[in-house]
Amino acid sequence: MPIPGVSRVDHIGLTVPDLEQAREFFVEVLGCEYLFELGPLRDDQGEWMREHLNVDPRAVVPRIHFYRLGTQAIFEVFEYEAPDQRALPPRNSDIGGHHIALYVEDLDAAVADLRRRGLTVLGEPTASRRATLGQRWVYFLAPWGLQCELVSYPEGRAFERDPAAFG
Repeated sequence: MPIPGVSRVDHIGLTVPDLEQAREFFVEVLGCEYLFELGPLRDDQGEWMREHLNVDPRAVVPRIHFYRLGTQAIFEVFEYEAPDQRALPPRNSDIGGHHIALYVEDLDAAVADLRRRGLTVLGEPTASRRATLGQRWVYFLAPWGLQCELVSYPEGRAFERDPAAFG
């Protein structure tokens, strides 16, 4: 049984090395709307940071920025200072590895824009097969190494056209 009442993703939290660099990426590259700032989060004597956020007790979050993409997707973007902080972003193959997939209508135009901006695009757009036939995708990196994916399926995907065939 699922968690009672769970119905959708509310927001995605990300840690970045530089909030100003992240603001430029989220607003200028992804087209997000900057919403507001919170912070700081810290507990100089107790265990609040470990108990609530599973980080070093002396970790500090000076600021958190919030962005909205489209009408619903919210990004909560943290800048941490922590004694045990690891600076390398996880790879997809690492436990805890991740990526953010963003839908675009015209994948080729979007890839050309990323390259014009000097962002790293990993390979060329790839056509999906089987259940996701009709979709094309490509990965790219945010300036600090966050793995992102662009996907496009303007005519839909096979599993949407014939769900019974892939259930």
